[in-house]
Amino acid sequence: MRRYGKHTDEDDIRTRPGRRNTRPRTNIRPKHEDAAEGLVLTVDRGRLTCLVEDRVVMAMKARELGRKAAVVGDRVALVGDLSGQKDTLARIVRIEERTSVLRRTADDDDPYERVVVANADQLAVVTALADPEPRPRLIDRCLVAAYDGGLDPLLVLTKSDLAPPDKLLELYGDLDIPFVVTSRAELESGVAVDRVREQLDGKITAFVGHSGVGKTTLVNALVPQERRRSTGHVNAVTGRGRHTTTSALALPLSGGDGWVIDTPGVRSFGLNHVDPSRVIHAFPDLEPGTEGCPRACSHDEPDCALDAWVTEGHADPARLYSLRRLLATRERTEGD
Repeated sequence: MRRYGKHTDEDDIRTRPGRRNTRPRTNIRPKHEDAAEGLVLTVDRGRLTCLVEDRVVMAMKARELGRKAAVVGDRVALVGDLSGQKDTLARIVRIEERTSVLRRTADDDDPYERVVVANADQLAVVTALADPEPRPRLIDRCLVAAYDGGLDPLLVLTKSDLAPPDKLLELYGDLDIPFVVTSRAELESGVAVDRVREQLDGKITAFVGHSGVGKTTLVNALVPQERRRSTGHVNAVTGRGRHTTTSALALPLSGGDGWVIDTPGVRSFGLNHVDPSRVIHAFPDLEPGTEGCPRACSHDEPDCALDAWVTEGHADPARLYSLRRLLATRERTEGD
């Protein structure tokens, strides 16, 4: 047996036969300057359907992206097989900077936030006026998520043949939110679809709403089934005559220049991640008044400077009430 002591050198050290000689690690990553631009249309168990020019390409996330996940609406850079042919797979090597994000948590006490949609211009909150009854607290939560993520809100009220919209619209009148009121007959005739399409043209719009409000019916009318087939398969479950979306899906707007993103029906909309300082950006008439607020002000406490701002006549008191009502949804449940 060879013994090693203080007089040994590297020639005396035996190496294990067949041991792989790995190259030194480096932090330098390829820039992929020749990568193609794509838009993520849907995500299904690690496989991403992307639109590259006029082709639908299946892709997976490159290992170099680590934990960073791409979501529907993301603009990405792809390399590899971009032919779009069956059984081919490209790689997403870069996720471009996002202009907006729609986030939610499962519950208010859940610390894990999930990005649902990226780069949408507006959030269409779909709610029925009856059957099922409106849920103003859920609407408020969706509005807060829109303001927090940089999306413009749009109210779409369905089933106006069962109940008038006046009472619900009165709650949101001071927020100056655009709205469209539809009935079942108008949806069937296409009149309501045309009114909604006017609000979507030239924009990327994410649709949210809880089960039974007619969200998917409206999306189907805006994006006929043949256009769905040309864009990619619809990940959906059909049961008892009800068509329920189970994953977000981006679809080209029919009869206009825009995109519709259908999201799964929501039972709750957790706001654990929301920072009040971001929501105030949606209230430009109130935002200057926060300069005198104490640090980390909730905008609903004795030292809040917004009370004096409104008293001095810089903004309508109803606007401050609306802001505080929305922010208060972070502290109470939807059933309160």
